[in-house]
Amino acid sequence: MKIYVPAFLHKYRFYLLTTLGLLVWITFFDGSSLIAQFRLWQKYRELEEQKEYYVDALKKVKQEEKEVMGNTDAMEKFAREKYLMKKTGETVFVIVDENNKSIEKEEE
Repeated sequence: MKIYVPAFLHKYRFYLLTTLGLLVWITFFDGSSLIAQFRLWQKYRELEEQKEYYVDALKKVKQEEKEVMGNTDAMEKFAREKYLMKKTGETVFVIVDENNKSIEKEEE
């Protein structure tokens, strides 16, 4: 049984096989294969999401810094709550809620 091969494919079979081989090589075996590029792209997206989180966290920290650095009482309160600093001979108790946030008295 003879298989009919169009003249175009028969004439350029070397180029067709070479192109096919190159595509297989680029897709699976190359150091920067398409599969590796896809994984790198996914990792890039994850890092972009983490970057957004850290940018938001940095904004919160800078806002907190503005509030604390301008006021001596606020600075002392911050040091006591966050770093559990205390004066000599003093015991500090920090009461927290379920979310690990300190419970403060509401000033009227």
